[in-house]
Amino acid sequence: MHITTRTATVLAAAAMGVALVAGCSDDSSSSSMEGHSMGSATAMESAQSADPAANFSDADVMFATMMYPHHAQAVEMADMVEGRTTDPDVIALAGEIAAAQKPEMDQFSAWLSQWGQPAPSSDASSMSGMDHGSGSGMMTDGDMESLMAASGSDFDRQWLTMMIEHHRGAVTMAEKEIADGRNPDAVALARTIVETQNEEIARMQQLLG
Repeated sequence: MHITTRTATVLAAAAMGVALVAGCSDDSSSSSMEGHSMGSATAMESAQSADPAANFSDADVMFATMMYPHHAQAVEMADMVEGRTTDPDVIALAGEIAAAQKPEMDQFSAWLSQWGQPAPSSDASSMSGMDHGSGSGMMTDGDMESLMAASGSDFDRQWLTMMIEHHRGAVTMAEKEIADGRNPDAVALARTIVETQNEEIARMQQLLG
C-alpha cells in the first residue's frame, strides 16, 4: 500500500500522542502511589504520637511510681481526720485532698500499666526510705503514730504541719516531672499538682496562724 508523506506524518504524530498520554498516566499513577505511601507514613507517625504507650520517658515512670505511694500517704493522713478533730476547716481540707488524690492514684496506675511497667505500691517503704528528711515530704512511721495518737487542737497542729511538708515534697516531685517528663498527660497532671497543692499549702499556713 502506498503511504503519502502527509499520511506518514499524521501517523507519526498520533503515535507520539499515545506515548505522551501513556507517560502522563504512568507519572500520575506513580505520584498517586507515592502520595498514598507518604500519607500512610504520616498517619502512622501521628498514631504513634497519640499513643501514650509510645510516648514516655524514665522521668515519667519515676513520677508515676513515686507519686503513687506519696499520694497514698496523704490520703491516709486525710482519713485520720475523722474522729480526731472538730475543726470544720481541717475536715473540709482533708476531704478535698482525698477527693483529688485518689483519682490521681488511679491515673498513675493506669499509665504504668500502659507503659509496660510494674504496678505501683501504696507502701511508703517503696519510696526507698524517703521520709521528711529526704525532701520528699514523706512522714516516718513515728510521725504517723504520733498523729494517730493526737486529738483536738494538738491533732490539728500536727496534721497541718505535716501535710504542709508533705505537699511541699509533692510539689518538688511534680516540678521535676514538668522539667524532665515527656508524656504530655503526665506533665499536665504535674502542673495541676503544683497549682493545687501550693494553694492548699497557703490555706494550711493560714489555719496554723
